[in-house]
Amino acid sequence: MKRVAIVGCGGSGKSYVARELGRRLGAPVTHLDAVYYDDEWNPLPKDRFADVQRDLVSASSWVIDGNHNSTLQIRLDACDTVVFMDLPTRTCLWGVVSRQLRHGGGQDKGNGIYNRIHLGVIRYVLSYRRKMRPRVLAKIDEYARGHAQVVILTSRRHARRWLDEATTARQTG
Repeated sequence: MKRVAIVGCGGSGKSYVARELGRRLGAPVTHLDAVYYDDEWNPLPKDRFADVQRDLVSASSWVIDGNHNSTLQIRLDACDTVVFMDLPTRTCLWGVVSRQLRHGGGQDKGNGIYNRIHLGVIRYVLSYRRKMRPRVLAKIDEYARGHAQVVILTSRRHARRWLDEATTARQTG
């Protein structure tokens, strides 16, 4: 496990798993929202965003968290592990709200996690399982299965247990 793509609904715990996995593996961690948006919330042009990701995935080890479905293939083609955070909608909603309560809103707190909550974010989380989840799973099947291990985590407890098991196995194996 050297090149890990982490995807899932907002509030599912992608950034936590990425930070923790990167720390345990000694791999650089990239939060795609921190790459995509500048300080004024202006998005990077799509072609430049894709180029940045191609540069990131050319490294020998990395952990990248974020969805950005339009460029997901870049990460899936290059990864050796995909972690899909498949948590219930209510858990993801609580994740978004609790992050807002813990960190405040509208800015990067120095860890690559943007705390910008608005109606669009809530709608996205509420519709993720119905709209985005099937699209993400289809891309994982098309671009990662066969060359990458696919890990589907369904709860925060499952995520913590997997982190422990995966990194312990790596240290002893």
